[in-house]
Amino acid sequence: MWLNRQFLVKLAGLLLTLLAAWCLGYLFAAFVSEEIITTSIANLQDIGKKPVLRAPVPKRQKCDHWSPCSPGSYAYRILSGGGKEKLAKICFEDELLISEEKGNVGRGINVATVNYKTGKVTSAKLFDMWEGDHSGEMMTFIKNVPEGSLLFMVTHDDGSTRLKNDAKKLVEELGSKEIWNMKFRSSWAFIAAKGFKLPDNIQKEKINHSDKKKNRYDGWPAEIQIEGCIPRNLI
Repeated sequence: MWLNRQFLVKLAGLLLTLLAAWCLGYLFAAFVSEEIITTSIANLQDIGKKPVLRAPVPKRQKCDHWSPCSPGSYAYRILSGGGKEKLAKICFEDELLISEEKGNVGRGINVATVNYKTGKVTSAKLFDMWEGDHSGEMMTFIKNVPEGSLLFMVTHDDGSTRLKNDAKKLVEELGSKEIWNMKFRSSWAFIAAKGFKLPDNIQKEKINHSDKKKNRYDGWPAEIQIEGCIPRNLI
């Protein structure tokens, strides 16, 4: 008999506890909004998560440089052609002087000139070195470039087959060290100054020869590029 009474007391206590819990839950649901409950649960879930740190998107620089040139410098970038689909580009102060977009690039040696004092492009011309006799034409063009000019030269496809020695000598006099090494479909980029000297610490020239074992494209070497900053106080 005593055990039955003890059991009934425990059962009654359990029922009272359940009833109290139900009442508290009902009151909580009635007075606390669903939005607060959802937010609280979400905050609890976020505890322990590692914060995700995102680097800021880098600001685009002139001619797609990784770092900006100083305010007292010109930015340049020369990219040779690579395969049939990737044409050469010459960029100066974020302006494309020669490019597929401008429709003034093609097979051979592409040349652009800039007035150093004003930073304005003065001419852009293509000299085909596979067909026709344009080596002498390029010589005349270079000779007529005014003193105080920057010259940018870059190849697409072949720039050597019909390039004659007197033209090579003229380009050598501008400071080229690779012009005599030009071969069929060599990728070549070069920058020179006429009437003044460029700093020794900037990229002025680069070459990459066609090699069947190493070519990136079928019959074509990989494109090459040179880029840098030219001080504006050289003359």
